[in-house]
Amino acid sequence: MAAGGSGQPATGRGRKGDKGSVRTALAGLTTRGRSFLAAGIAAAVCAYVLGQPDLLRVGLLLAALPLICAAVVYRTRYRVAGSRRLSPARVPAGSEARVHLRMDNVSRLPTGLLMLQDRVPYVLGPRPRFVLDRVEAGGRREVSYRVRSDLRGRYPLGPLQLRLNDPFGMCELTRSFSTHDTLTVIPRVEPLPPVRLTGEAKGYGEGRQRSLALAGEDDVIPRGYRYGDDLRRVHWRLTARYGELMVRREEQPQRSRCTVLLDTRGLAYQGAGPDSAFEWAVSGAASVLVHMLERGFSVRLLTDTGNSVPGEGADGFAGANQESADAAGLMMDTLAVVDHSDGTSLSRAYDVLRGGNEGLLVAFLGDLDDEEAAVAAKMRQRSGGAVAFLLDGDHWVREPNGASDPVTRQEERLRMLREAGWTALSVPRGASLDALWRQADHDRAGVLTAGAASGGEGRS
Repeated sequence: MAAGGSGQPATGRGRKGDKGSVRTALAGLTTRGRSFLAAGIAAAVCAYVLGQPDLLRVGLLLAALPLICAAVVYRTRYRVAGSRRLSPARVPAGSEARVHLRMDNVSRLPTGLLMLQDRVPYVLGPRPRFVLDRVEAGGRREVSYRVRSDLRGRYPLGPLQLRLNDPFGMCELTRSFSTHDTLTVIPRVEPLPPVRLTGEAKGYGEGRQRSLALAGEDDVIPRGYRYGDDLRRVHWRLTARYGELMVRREEQPQRSRCTVLLDTRGLAYQGAGPDSAFEWAVSGAASVLVHMLERGFSVRLLTDTGNSVPGEGADGFAGANQESADAAGLMMDTLAVVDHSDGTSLSRAYDVLRGGNEGLLVAFLGDLDDEEAAVAAKMRQRSGGAVAFLLDGDHWVREPNGASDPVTRQEERLRMLREAGWTALSVPRGASLDALWRQADHDRAGVLTAGAASGGEGRS
């Protein structure tokens, strides 16, 4: 038998099986086949010792049956092609994905009984097994199964294994396909309301601003006239100078920026599992990233290690609209496998942020000591707006350590961030990001209103 495999989604041709020896064929004997062979040999030995020719015939029949079955199965030259298709290939944690398997008999002979088995990690569920009765020449069979994981990550599926049995169940041979696919389980994404946060640009929809490419009437960057250009944009002075129609460069929409900072320090979080504080922070970062991209922001993901996604080009922010989907996929793939870092400080992230105006900054922070709280407070200086979700580690575990008063320590960290200009919120166990997102907007609006009122009183 020859087996072939293909990646998603195309179907590949089968490849010829490797020629094995007699040992390979005998290794495929099942327990029943080995029992028949042992009984036949024992009967033949007893017949020789006792001089019983009839018993010798029985022994030879018992020993020959599994050997014949092994030879027939081993010499079977089926050519089978297979493919696997994931729907979808990227799925949120806790949701199901369906895996479609397709088997094609590309030989001129019908197959016998086939047992199909796909290899999957244990976190996705039990190993799926299927029985294909008979596949006619040129025929196909399609089966599917579901996988689900509450843990984010990248999980390999495959290789696909095909088992061939004889009708008596004496021999079973296994052939493996050569390819496998990968299922990406991304963090859960919670829809967020379209609140108005600082850091958004004014005057061009939500989250955008207009920036002219000219500094004045005489300081203009022209270009040649193109068919379809508005004649009202023709610059007649430059047209007379160059002897051809010249138009002013069109206004370019400049997308507002948003940086999502994820604190991944291992010492900043307690507990593990799908309901841990770290998983909540990862899910929150994913939700904010998707929400901001949908609102037209240019977004990047930044961790405490100083690494940014989608990349270092153009300050690490996602590019034009056509790149938003790719950038979102890259950031989701990164969050699917992000783990605790060995770092102890947020200084690397601060070094990246202090390089320029980063627009809106949304941070998901674990436990902070006095030094790290001071570093986090300084991140606010060059940002148009800053929102911090501070996870209360003592409230995310069942038994607080009792080393210090968690309420006092948490309130002290929040006070330091708020004095630096952050809109800082404490995140207790089981909190809803939707509610916290609305509260952040409410608190920011309250601070702006209070600031405006105090400014007005000072002027009066």
